[in-house]
Amino acid sequence: MSSGTQIELRVDGLRATITFHTENGINVMSLAVLNRLGEVVEELGRQKDVRFCVLKAIGKVFIAGANIKEMAGYTPEDARNLCVRGNAVMDALAGLPCVTVAAINGAALGGGCEISLACDFRIAASSAKIGLPETNLGLIPGWGGIGRMARVLGVQSARRLVFGGVPISAQQALECGLVDEVVDSPENLDPTVEKLFKSLVRGGPRAIGLAKRVLLGGDEPQAFGECFAGDESREGMGAFVEKRAAAWMEG
Repeated sequence: MSSGTQIELRVDGLRATITFHTENGINVMSLAVLNRLGEVVEELGRQKDVRFCVLKAIGKVFIAGANIKEMAGYTPEDARNLCVRGNAVMDALAGLPCVTVAAINGAALGGGCEISLACDFRIAASSAKIGLPETNLGLIPGWGGIGRMARVLGVQSARRLVFGGVPISAQQALECGLVDEVVDSPENLDPTVEKLFKSLVRGGPRAIGLAKRVLLGGDEPQAFGECFAGDESREGMGAFVEKRAAAWMEG
């Protein structure tokens, strides 16, 4: 994979960064890159102190999509296996207890859009294009993107974007709710992501992880009960009674 897309994980205290980069600046999701992303997500899941993670790219695009040349030779069984693996990786990314943000510097198409949809938030540069163009190739999105798009936008809006296969601009994505914020240039992504993280620092890390689990269909009474199994809720309620900031709010 040395000449293809690389994925690096950096952890700096409470923050983590997952970076995609390629020598030619065009990041593409081959099976090897997908597997590498799965390894990185698994490694991040073991970093218990990490509260926030940004997924970003270096180059001309965020992720241009899947490796079509690789997929062209697939049998139906190969395609099914890729779909199963892709869903597992995206589900693991979506299920991370930390807050995740996709910082979309350029085109986020196909698998790149699906990765961004598996994140909690999406912030895009104004020049970015976002979409699921698979139907233009006689395919469908295969890594959970159809369902996630429908949950974010509603089924009818998802139909229009998936059936038509035409990417939309960052501004259009903002207007329909596909992205949370648009910035003027890729250089403004990092400070905007940091501002978002700071706005969420008051939430207890474990509580946020449990809330994410419920948002993904988890059992709410079970999750609420788990809040009382650790020290975080005692610290939070104690801080409220004592009129002080909880310990985790300084992150």
